[in-house]
Amino acid sequence: MLAQEPDSGAARVLGATDLADARRVCAADPVASVLAAARVEVASRGGIAAAGGQLWGYPATGPLQAVCWAGANIVPVVPSTLSRAERDDAVAAFAGAARRLGRRSSSIVGDQQVALRLWELLSRVWPAPREVRADQPSLAIDRAPDVEPDPAVRRSRPDELDLVLPACVRMFTEEVGYSPISGGGGSYAARVRGLIAEGRSFVRLDERHGAPQVSFKAELGAVAGPVAQVQGVWVDPELRGQGLAAPGMAAVVEATRQQVAPVVSLYVNSFNAPALATYRRVGFEQVGTFATILF
Repeated sequence: MLAQEPDSGAARVLGATDLADARRVCAADPVASVLAAARVEVASRGGIAAAGGQLWGYPATGPLQAVCWAGANIVPVVPSTLSRAERDDAVAAFAGAARRLGRRSSSIVGDQQVALRLWELLSRVWPAPREVRADQPSLAIDRAPDVEPDPAVRRSRPDELDLVLPACVRMFTEEVGYSPISGGGGSYAARVRGLIAEGRSFVRLDERHGAPQVSFKAELGAVAGPVAQVQGVWVDPELRGQGLAAPGMAAVVEATRQQVAPVVSLYVNSFNAPALATYRRVGFEQVGTFATILF
């Protein structure tokens, strides 16, 4: 068990001059930190406000040892190279910062031990979550896939938004439990549009029911340094069990490693045995464990 919470005021809000040090902290484990590191890279290009949140650092003074992104998601990055006491103090510091900010994020996600301890501290004052996904294997591949890539999987085009967006909504609703466009969905549509424009949306289209339909899709939800994290993997329910997922993922891995980043990662719920089997068939190997607390 991690130690009892010490002084919760030991984190500071970081600014532009701290971003290089924040990247250094994330580089200690680029796969585990890619979600936060991606926001740090956005902040480095356009400013922290453009990244859509706050970046916290620990300790309050001196060289950074740990960081935490607080935006749509809270993503703590507490390197395993720190001592147990330093990790305890960093998590407690980020819990204090989160309490002061108030719950504005839809999830806490990151290294299993860190994310669950952070939630343990925040649960004393925050409302109960919708769900705690406590065991999510973090997988990565840094070589050619073991499965022949599906030649029909390619990058989505901007003129295909009307096909891709509904598939993304179906995936999100199935995975998270509610529709991302129930309140209008402008920001979600903008996110999908942006991923397509950046070449980070992959799709397979097939003629079905008299019109083109998305059969398989995936996105590179976070890219930072040498790592691209795949999110939103989805096969149309009508086609599941027909062998589309592994070749589709192989195509995503091949294209990503050639043109975006040499390491491709993702994380998946441990209870999702079919998905785990698919990713391992492609060649992904477990490199860590995540946890996600959904609000």
